[in-house]
Amino acid sequence: MRDTRRAARRFLEAVEFDDLGALLRVLGSLAVAALLAFLPDWQGLDPASRRALFILVFAAGLWATEAIPAFAVSLLIIGLCILLLGRPDGVFVAADEPERWQIFIAPMASPLIWLFLAGFILAEAAARTGLDRTLAGLVFRAAGDRASMVLLAAMLATFVFSMFMSNTATAAMMIAVVMPLLRTLPAGHGFRPALPLGIAVAANLGGMGTLVGTPPNAIAAGFLRSAGHELSFLEWMLLGLPPAMLMATGLFAFLLYRYRPAGLQLDRSALAAVHDSGPRAPRWQRAVVVLVFTVTLTLWMFGPAPAAVVAFVPITVLSVTGVIGVQEIRQLRWDVLILMAGGLVLGVAVTETGLAAWLVGGLPGSDSGLLGAALAFALLTTVLSNFMSNTATANILVPLGAAVGMSFSGDAGILPVVIALSASTAMCLPIATPPNAIAFSTGELHTRSFLAPGLALAVATPLVTVAWVSWLLPRLG
Repeated sequence: MRDTRRAARRFLEAVEFDDLGALLRVLGSLAVAALLAFLPDWQGLDPASRRALFILVFAAGLWATEAIPAFAVSLLIIGLCILLLGRPDGVFVAADEPERWQIFIAPMASPLIWLFLAGFILAEAAARTGLDRTLAGLVFRAAGDRASMVLLAAMLATFVFSMFMSNTATAAMMIAVVMPLLRTLPAGHGFRPALPLGIAVAANLGGMGTLVGTPPNAIAAGFLRSAGHELSFLEWMLLGLPPAMLMATGLFAFLLYRYRPAGLQLDRSALAAVHDSGPRAPRWQRAVVVLVFTVTLTLWMFGPAPAAVVAFVPITVLSVTGVIGVQEIRQLRWDVLILMAGGLVLGVAVTETGLAAWLVGGLPGSDSGLLGAALAFALLTTVLSNFMSNTATANILVPLGAAVGMSFSGDAGILPVVIALSASTAMCLPIATPPNAIAFSTGELHTRSFLAPGLALAVATPLVTVAWVSWLLPRLG
């Protein structure tokens, strides 16, 4: 028995698993995927579709259990697709057509990956030059001393920043800015939870507004592009921004009602130390960042070139001018880009093998019309995103939603857009999103603090997003 335990320890060390639980979750996900894909006598599934089903279920299990990092799951997806499929019909790569396997690595160079990279570089440049803190300080100075206006300013600044920056980075920055304000209030003061909770809500919702706001948006846009329905940067803003603003406004009103800051005055002098802290770059670099951001956003919204082409403006200019150096490049969220690419590859495997079409009939809402299917997917996305990464949820559901949408005579793009927008509104738990976790770490919130706004969004999101997207998307052509 002792030798067996020693051998088991050596094995765990060899495969570099930190704990037995992670290994068991991997093996459990593998077993479930193999049982579902290969044992039942599924009618209508050929070998290629079965392998794709195995990859889909295995990836979903790893993402849901967090047995290994999310980006590692994406790399595993790419490797398994090349190994098990070879090409869309499931035939292994033949010697006379070696290029066919490249369909599973082509998403690594997707225009949407470059678009998101541009967003990361713009955000990193703003943080490195201190421009983000300067803008936040300007917003707070304009808000005055009234607690309700400070809450509005915090949520507004967070909402806008998260449209172009990582919601995690935005929430961390804004929490750091407002913490000195909270310390001026007595311990246990009823208004103290409002600011971190408002920031978490705004960081989650702001990402709905642009293509670079959050990875699920780019994943949905990628499927629309492959289906011949490419959305411009401005068109996505028209789809995502109004429902996000509506829900953010509603939650701001809820926070005012719940935490009642009427008449409360805050000491804004506490903001000075935060404003003066952190790195500061030369003025010319800050001017370059402002100019590049203005030009990029203008071209994204109104320019004739595709958004991915415009993305090379900040990528090139900020790198060549030295605003973004080697250290900043290393700090970019490459894991998020890999996670997005893995989702696109999974979509290729699921759709091209015919698995998505096979799954359509058994999905909730598939026989209740397009709007019924959209409502079902919106609710399912919100529920799943409360327990796993919203990017992983979108990776799994967007290909299936796209397949369901194609089975209706209406606009097939409605479901991917609804899924992407719904993925940003899961916030019932402190662990549901990184902004929630950051807000919870302040010690001002309880687990139940997230429940009421989270449930309100869980109910409102399917209704608002489905109604708005189903009305507007067909009119965008």
